[in-house]
Amino acid sequence: MIIVARKGITPDELDHIRERVEALGLRTHISIGETRTIVGCIGDEARLSHVSLMSIPGVDSVHPVMRPYKLAARDFAADRTSRVQVGDRTFGGSACLVAAGPCSVENEGMMKATGHAVVKEGAALLRGGAFKPRTSPYSFDGLKEEGLRILARVRDETGLPVVTEVLDPRDAELIAGYVDMLQIGTRNMQNFSLLREVGQLQRPVLLKRGMSATLKDLLLAAEYVMSKGNMQVVLCERGIRTFGAETRNTFDLAAIPWLKMETHLPVIADPSHAGGRRDLVAPLSFAAVAAGADGLIVEVHPDPETAVSDGDQSLTFGGFAGLMRDLKVFAEAAGRTL
Repeated sequence: MIIVARKGITPDELDHIRERVEALGLRTHISIGETRTIVGCIGDEARLSHVSLMSIPGVDSVHPVMRPYKLAARDFAADRTSRVQVGDRTFGGSACLVAAGPCSVENEGMMKATGHAVVKEGAALLRGGAFKPRTSPYSFDGLKEEGLRILARVRDETGLPVVTEVLDPRDAELIAGYVDMLQIGTRNMQNFSLLREVGQLQRPVLLKRGMSATLKDLLLAAEYVMSKGNMQVVLCERGIRTFGAETRNTFDLAAIPWLKMETHLPVIADPSHAGGRRDLVAPLSFAAVAAGADGLIVEVHPDPETAVSDGDQSLTFGGFAGLMRDLKVFAEAAGRTL
């Protein structure tokens, strides 16, 4: 349930509404926008059924939230569009942000070269996996903490905030100590223990759609993170598994505008995993930005032929420069900056 406060509500009146709801055993989340203030009521709404909420000073209206996801629903945010701050960058604003870097952190020299190359072309964040989920247990699975140290040093040198994947709840706090944003990958979208853990860390979370997940599943996964108090969630459409074998995944372009209408959370796309081929990255990126995406996460490697993972879908430095040059046209057509 959401309570919409009247215009001009005082801090004391807002505190009284919050205390009244919490006294009944529910939790509250207050969202203050430019034109309205909302008090979200989280918990057993039946406890509010016998309370005359409209008689409480400062209450303008009361609305039930019928969707199974409450905190992620668009009506829950006062401004209908949340901003997620990662370092000094902001997802959900007028700029379309691009996170770029290799699938895996392989060594410091490669990461430094990549960091300097992508920041030169306008990347807003540096991506790179220190802990890697691999289909085969015999594949390279990351440098672990040494990879995190490398990412932190490259951030210090380039000024790029860092996003990396967390696989295990036991590693979440360690990883959060090194990076600016925690990524939940497709294989872990419904790892509920992990979602709860990152929800308690108060680090921005990049939540990728599961390879067989519905959009409702994705928003309920976001709800797990947000229910623990962490509202800094960015959703990512990265393609889903279907019967087609021509591309690595099937890019669900319609998911982007649907999510933008259904939720207040920023939405980005992963064209690298969606297509699985570097020659598809640019057209899928153009389509995503035209559809309203707040950003992209793109794989870039200095020598894709020698990459230890995902070389087929990684752009070269020159390919990334070309993508960023051409992408500006689509961003401007969508009323955004890059």
